[in-house]
Amino acid sequence: MKPISPLARVALGIAFFVVFLGTWAWVTGSGLVQPLFLASPLRALSAGWSLFAEYNFIGDIGMTVWRVLGGFLIAAAIAVPLGLLMGAYKGIEAFFEPFISFARYLPASAFIPLLILWAGVGEAQKLAVIILGSVFQIVIMVAVIAGGTRMDLVEAAYTLGSRGRGILRRVIIPAAAPQVMEALRLVLGWAWTYVIVAELIGAQSGIGHMIMDSQRLLDTGQMIFGIVVIGVIGLVTDYLFKSLNRRLFRWTAL
Repeated sequence: MKPISPLARVALGIAFFVVFLGTWAWVTGSGLVQPLFLASPLRALSAGWSLFAEYNFIGDIGMTVWRVLGGFLIAAAIAVPLGLLMGAYKGIEAFFEPFISFARYLPASAFIPLLILWAGVGEAQKLAVIILGSVFQIVIMVAVIAGGTRMDLVEAAYTLGSRGRGILRRVIIPAAAPQVMEALRLVLGWAWTYVIVAELIGAQSGIGHMIMDSQRLLDTGQMIFGIVVIGVIGLVTDYLFKSLNRRLFRWTAL
C-alpha cells in the first residue's frame, strides 16, 4: 500500500479526535444520553478544572505516574535479562518456560486481596500488582524475540571465534534490542491498566482513587476527565518511547 506523509498522518489523527468530540457533544447535547450517565465535553472539562484547582489532582497524577514507572522498571529489570537468557540458552528456556507460560495467564487483579494481606494497602502492594502484571509478559516476549535471532548472524559469530557469552553479548542482544524496546512499549500500556485497578482498592491517592471517589458522587464529568488524562499521558509516553527507539536504533528505520 502507498505510504502517506507524516503531515497527512498527523492531520488524519487529529481529524479522528475532532469527529469523536463532535459526536460526543452531539450525543450529550441532544439529550440522547442523560448527563447522569455521560457528561458533555464542556462539563468534563469544567470538572477537570475543578480537580486541578480544588483537589490537587496534579498530585494524584504524579503519584500514579510514579507507581507505573516504578513497577514497570522493576519488572523490566527482572524480565529482560531472564528473557534474553531463555532465548539464548535452550536449557534455561526449558527450565523456566512452563512456569512463565502458566503465570502469564494469571490476572494480576486476582492477587490484590492476597497482596493487601501480605503488604497492606501501601505503595508496595500497588507496585507488586504492576510487577506481577508485567514481568511474565515481558519475559515471554523477550524470549521469543531473542530466540528468533537470525541463524546466519550466529553462525558467522561462531566462525569468527565467538562462544557462549560472546554470542549473547555481540549478536543476540544487539539484534534483539529494537524489538525488545517495542515489546516494552506495549507492556507499558498494560501497566497503566494494572495501576488503575490497584488504585481502585484501598488507595488514598492516584487517578484511580479519584475516579472511584467520583463514582460515589455520581460525577461522570470527573470520571471521564480522569480517563482522558490517562489516555493523554499514555499517548505522550508512547510517542516518547517511539522517539527514543528511533534515536537508539536508527538503522531500523532504513
